[in-house]
Amino acid sequence: MACDLKRALVYLAITFGAGFVLGTVRVLVLVPRLGERAAELAESPVMLAVTVFAARFVVSRFPATRRRDHLRSGLAALCLLLVMELSVVLGLRGLSLQAYLETRDPVAGGVYVALLVLFALMPWLVSARMRAVRPQIGE
Repeated sequence: MACDLKRALVYLAITFGAGFVLGTVRVLVLVPRLGERAAELAESPVMLAVTVFAARFVVSRFPATRRRDHLRSGLAALCLLLVMELSVVLGLRGLSLQAYLETRDPVAGGVYVALLVLFALMPWLVSARMRAVRPQIGE
């Protein structure tokens, strides 16, 4: 269980750190040029790539005997991410949770929710892929 938390914290640190940097660039550079929706949608594939990279890093550095351990780590990281993100976003913007949700663009918000689901599942998905490929490497 402690290793699940360690995996979750490392996974969270990589993705949250990259997301914080990308979010700053999005707000300062992309939003004035493209608008909120287009800027968020432009950032999404980059965050998906970061998520895959972070999951691969965590799965390879912190192996587990059972795939569900990686699933637990991803779910724990999602819970921590939501707490941190809502704290930072709501704190910086001075919004209530309800006001924040009401201001979300429906298209970009839907993509964001899909990315959160993928974020939670990615260590589990990557571990399945790595286990499937591993036996073929030695042949």
